[in-house]
Amino acid sequence: MIKKYIPFFVLALSCCYNASGQTEMDAIMMNKKQMCIGPMYTYSSWDHYWEGKYKRNNQNLGKVSTQSFLLGANYGITDNLNVMVMAPYVWTKASAGTLRGMEGIQDISAFVKYRYIPFKKGNHKVSVFALGGVSAPLTDYVADFLPLSIGMGTTNVTGKLMADYQWKKITVTASAAYIWRSNVDIDRSSYYDTQLRLTNEVKMPDQMQYHIRAGYRGKYLLAEAVFTRMVTMGGNDITKNNMPSLNNRMNASIIGGQFKYHMPFHPNLALTGGVGYTVDGRNVGQTLSISGGIFYFFYFGKRQTPNS
Repeated sequence: MIKKYIPFFVLALSCCYNASGQTEMDAIMMNKKQMCIGPMYTYSSWDHYWEGKYKRNNQNLGKVSTQSFLLGANYGITDNLNVMVMAPYVWTKASAGTLRGMEGIQDISAFVKYRYIPFKKGNHKVSVFALGGVSAPLTDYVADFLPLSIGMGTTNVTGKLMADYQWKKITVTASAAYIWRSNVDIDRSSYYDTQLRLTNEVKMPDQMQYHIRAGYRGKYLLAEAVFTRMVTMGGNDITKNNMPSLNNRMNASIIGGQFKYHMPFHPNLALTGGVGYTVDGRNVGQTLSISGGIFYFFYFGKRQTPNS
């Protein structure tokens, strides 16, 4: 049965936008001794994908969908130093064929976010951020079951630099991140990518990620347009009539938007949401992703208005 479906395994990109308004991807900070915590739900799906640079669909898979329920928390050690932790429960499904989806707890992620403000005058402010993070699988899920696996099974170490410019309530943010990824052990004694590999260890190429965000950042409302570019530093393409490897080259360009809204009658409560669409890619699905969540802010010290 596996040989029958070898031509139809494809590598998917699950675009889970964490639109809480305080994540490692944006320029928002928590105040000192302030914490926010809450859940976020994300649904993403695709029915076309890029096999290398060739775009196609697959009647034996139909629409491949991924759902995730993420619980995240962010704490302000100081006004300029935040710590974030998050972990999702993920489940996948294919609408056609006989392949069954998977579900389970995926990876835990932890980030430290530091802000430095080198310039602030009148309505103009420039902020520079340095971020570091690590993520690792929480369970022994099967990564070698693409596109229906719930994760890649790698331990990742991320370093990121970000710059933010704000004029009144208009903002522009740009960032670049390097992601080091560990190798992955699979439950096979060999695998094939461009040649036969007589080992169960898959060497994973590292990745770069770039983000550009622009929009409105007010006291209660944050609304931004977002462009994301993901580039894999090496790897190979999915070849015809062959199962893809975890170390395929995964590139993607994603456009979308995110918002966060603090309730004026109860500023401790915030609603969030986001949407993303993969407009171009290589060895990834053309994914549409929609997310929404609710977060609550706790004040461990003197109550302050959330950063905007």
